[in-house]
Amino acid sequence: MITTMTGKNQITVPAQLARKLKIEPGTRLQWSVDQQGRLIAEPLPPRSILARRAAGMGRQWLPEGADPVGDLIQERAESDQEEKLS
Repeated sequence: MITTMTGKNQITVPAQLARKLKIEPGTRLQWSVDQQGRLIAEPLPPRSILARRAAGMGRQWLPEGADPVGDLIQERAESDQEEKLS
């Protein structure tokens, strides 16, 4: 399969490859060059999947029963009261 780069440095992923790799509009591609000078485009997971993967990653380092989000909300509420914002 051959594609041509436009004057704006854009290319079209051939439909056959896009279907095979499940590349859809909005898919982000990570570009790199290997040691032989070949261009590599790797589809990245959607940001929603990356966010789900990241959710709770640090939980293993928290003491049991810790609620850092609740603590932050409480700190902000106390700060607002001290500054007479609420």
